[in-house]
Amino acid sequence: MASTEQTEPQYPNVLIVGTGLAGVGMAIKLLEAGERNFVLLEKADGVGGTWRDNTYPGCACDVMSMMYSYSFAPNSGWSRMYAGQPEILDYIRRVVKEYEIEPYIRFQSEAVSYEFDSDSDRWIVRTAAGEEYRPRFVVAAHGALHNPNIPDFKGRERFTGPVFHSAQWDHSVDLTGKRVAVVGTGASSAQFVPEIAGTAAHVEVFQRNPHWVLPKPDRLVSDREQRLFKTVPGLMKIYRNIAFWSHEIPVLGFFNPRLLVLGKLAAMRNLRKQVPDPELRRKLVPSYTFGCKRILLSSDFYPALTRPDVSLVTESIEELTESGLRTADGTVHEADVIILGTGFSTDNRCATEHIVGRDGLTIQQAWSDGMQAYLGMSVAGFPNFFMIMGPNSGGGSQSILFVIESQVRYIVRCLSMMREQGHTRLEVRADTQRDFNHWLHGKLDKSVWNSGGCHSWFLDHTGRNRQSWPGTGASYWRAVRRPESDAFQLSGAGAR
Repeated sequence: MASTEQTEPQYPNVLIVGTGLAGVGMAIKLLEAGERNFVLLEKADGVGGTWRDNTYPGCACDVMSMMYSYSFAPNSGWSRMYAGQPEILDYIRRVVKEYEIEPYIRFQSEAVSYEFDSDSDRWIVRTAAGEEYRPRFVVAAHGALHNPNIPDFKGRERFTGPVFHSAQWDHSVDLTGKRVAVVGTGASSAQFVPEIAGTAAHVEVFQRNPHWVLPKPDRLVSDREQRLFKTVPGLMKIYRNIAFWSHEIPVLGFFNPRLLVLGKLAAMRNLRKQVPDPELRRKLVPSYTFGCKRILLSSDFYPALTRPDVSLVTESIEELTESGLRTADGTVHEADVIILGTGFSTDNRCATEHIVGRDGLTIQQAWSDGMQAYLGMSVAGFPNFFMIMGPNSGGGSQSILFVIESQVRYIVRCLSMMREQGHTRLEVRADTQRDFNHWLHGKLDKSVWNSGGCHSWFLDHTGRNRQSWPGTGASYWRAVRRPESDAFQLSGAGAR
């Protein structure tokens, strides 16, 4: 797929946005395919994406380490079965160095505008600093979970103490001896609450809806195991396959909710074992089907909630006051610091982005009824534009890296198909996208995410699931093994 087009820095064949695991993986596969005319735009001053930005205490992955490295760049040195943020970030940096990606990266270059030029079949991409690039293709690899959800609490301006989101952790704030209010009980809170409990004078955790929680089978990876991974051929692959299939099994239950009763029983057993107080235990039992919301893996969240210096509040927050938070029952909960563990905005991840495709179509117009794409990567009306981890490409419990690798290979094959056929424009057909989404939502409507009695970040304002793939990781891999040329409109300067 070696590029023979213009090689001026402002005219790359491919422009990648973001240097997290998706963007870095895309760059590596372009290099392997012989493509050298590409550039990565990174808004920050370092690589890593979400693993660079999320530095809250206890930040770690909830996918087994053996599945949380590229298949082509396995890491035999993980220190734990579930790696922590510093170790994952270090891995990404080492891969960037090993594959010599950094010369292609433009740091502190935030892409703020994308406009398709039909005359040249190129995108015009502008950065916040005023730079302009004219790539043939754009690959948006900035992820689904990068816009923190900041609740618009009444009285926010009155509170006199620090307020920050877990994804924007303020390390200058010393929590020692402070009264800390934590809003939210999702995946991030379940990790940092046990870390700050005991440092803060008191932690009040404000819960809107409880989550089902299973123990996290985490442990140290022994020196002996690490030596074996490095010296015994194929051992890492065996571990990786075990991890892969252990993450595939729960997906069967997500589409056959009757099978999820075993997970519920395990979660209830875990709750009874770790929370002896029946009143606290009652507050922690979800009212929805197991699996409807993200299942939390934690062995220390429940024990943290049982501490005498930690309390759980289930009354809804009405407003902030100068000294804390007022709940619906009229109680003012005094706090020195408020930490928001409120997740990310996922309803329309491009709602504020200036992306203009063919014939002036904006992404907001294309997605006015909700996000949709073809195979999670292509959107009708936006030629030569790919997304990694776009709508409905998220795995139910599979490693996001498995999906990323599947998508990166697919995109490279799309580019090769175009080059071999002499085309300069590729756009998914509107009827292909429509039929695909009709099939996809027909399957998702029967899943536990849609029918389990909860409203999670998987569902948007229309009630449609815009995040999940309706099957296993293996089924997604099969769906994107090779691009079907009939799914696209392919054209070039001499063909239109």
